[in-house]
Amino acid sequence: MRDLAALPKAHLHVHLESTIRPDTLRELGAANGVDVPAEPPVFDGFRAFADYNALVRACLRRPEDFERIAREYCEDEAAQGTRYAEVTFTAASHGERLGDLEMPLDSVLKGLNASTAGLGWRLLLDHSRRRSVERAERTLDLALKYDEVFAIGMAGEENHSLQPFATVFEKARAAGVHLLHHTGEDAGPDSIREAFDVGRTERLGHGIRVLEDPALVAEVRDRGLALEVCPSSNVTLGLVPSLPEHPLPRLLDAGLTVTLNTDVPSVTGANLATEYARVRDAFGYDDAAMADFARASVTASFAPEATKEAMLRGIDAWLTPAAGG
Repeated sequence: MRDLAALPKAHLHVHLESTIRPDTLRELGAANGVDVPAEPPVFDGFRAFADYNALVRACLRRPEDFERIAREYCEDEAAQGTRYAEVTFTAASHGERLGDLEMPLDSVLKGLNASTAGLGWRLLLDHSRRRSVERAERTLDLALKYDEVFAIGMAGEENHSLQPFATVFEKARAAGVHLLHHTGEDAGPDSIREAFDVGRTERLGHGIRVLEDPALVAEVRDRGLALEVCPSSNVTLGLVPSLPEHPLPRLLDAGLTVTLNTDVPSVTGANLATEYARVRDAFGYDDAAMADFARASVTASFAPEATKEAMLRGIDAWLTPAAGG
């Protein structure tokens, strides 16, 4: 079996705040007066995850905090074979919390741009469905101000409707900002339909519950919408009982485009290369199947065409006998 860390990959669904190195989080906590436990908690669902996110947010206060986590993110991502990433950041929430709407995003962009790791990237700004339309408007305003931001998207509990944000989505589309929403993760097919009809989503962030409605499966397939599937996250957050029970093989059997992603690697303990390895081990996929996942990630991305072409050539090279050793 070939080295999955050497396989060129695109990473389409990962939250920057959930990539922080444990040592970095402890150091930032100490600098900002936040007590960070030596060991992360046991995650047994969304409540524990939400509490941990609150702890992480409390550790991020100064410009140098945001700059550091962005720079280290690039280093860690490149080391696992990621060549291009579309990383999510909750900019407006941090900005409101700290009384400076632009500082967190400015600092993250400074860190991303300063990295010499060779990672190609673009930034997606997310917004919780539970939060105000006014904050969503501010998120869009930030997206429009910075060329490095290519998309906005809705995250959070999917039982909260997207309808209140319809005007924001229309403004984004008119301005050329892409829309990429979490959907079909903790809510069912109705959530996915709303993401189409109201949210105008261009991929499905998770999307695993599409299988509950065969007609919807056909529609997603016909639309050519890729799924940003995050198996370890789904298991850790209690949405799927175990990795061998994950619906990933059924999604593929249904003819859907599946990409592999980490979502919250500091919670699951899986970087992208590890995520690929876990999927390979759980389902017995061969190298050709793993290369197909990587190809899907590239073609579903919003990377420049030249980047896509180079990555696809790299994936083909990875599969050659010489590349595999």
